[in-house]
Amino acid sequence: MKKTMLAAAAVLALATPAFAQDTVRIATEGAYAPWNFLNDAGEPAGFEIDLGNAICETAELSCEWIINDWDSIIPNLLAGNYDLIMAGMSITDERLETIDFSDNYFPPDPSKFVAAAGAGLDFSALSGARVGVQGGTIQAGYAEENLGGANTIVTFSTADQAMADLAAGNLDTILADGAYLEPVVNASNGALEFVGEDVMIGGGVGAGVRKEDTELKATVDEALATLKADGTVDALIAQWFDGMGPFFSE
Repeated sequence: MKKTMLAAAAVLALATPAFAQDTVRIATEGAYAPWNFLNDAGEPAGFEIDLGNAICETAELSCEWIINDWDSIIPNLLAGNYDLIMAGMSITDERLETIDFSDNYFPPDPSKFVAAAGAGLDFSALSGARVGVQGGTIQAGYAEENLGGANTIVTFSTADQAMADLAAGNLDTILADGAYLEPVVNASNGALEFVGEDVMIGGGVGAGVRKEDTELKATVDEALATLKADGTVDALIAQWFDGMGPFFSE
């Protein structure tokens, strides 16, 4: 697979595309490791970048990666600024009112609370706590609905910003995807710990697509089916998420 980096975009030039469009533009946040991030060279990297490139190769698509802030990632898809979103986005009924999704490429992942070790939070009656979430996520919606009455929900543009505020002592806990938090907690040398009960939200992670782009969705779904069956998706999950899986292949 040949990759040519152009500014902040990674372009994958391949054979005649099955989808009748010169280039499929894929948006990612670039700030949610290991799903997606910018490497030391400032290039998109991570699980979704590898998977997206594999989808494009399998479907014989020419693809370009575009970095877009999380808060505007769905509006800019609807505005036609790109064609797909691969940004750790969970499939939810609320989002399905606005956009469509490919089949999931990561199973439903429990959301987890993390806090400083020994914080002693009582989740049976949590009150007066400052709970950090990334704005516009399923965790933000859950926190506002279930914890907002007795606690202060603090939203951030990125999950990394929330983690920095927790480390600085400005938050009591953070709610985020378990797959994002687990390597952070493991690397904290005991400074952080999981607290409370896991929360199951959403229907797994998929690629967001405009509702009218049915041909593109079908092309991506067909490629995903191939990559699930041959073990590629599970291999990439194991590579980027500390040996998790397998989920899609025997």
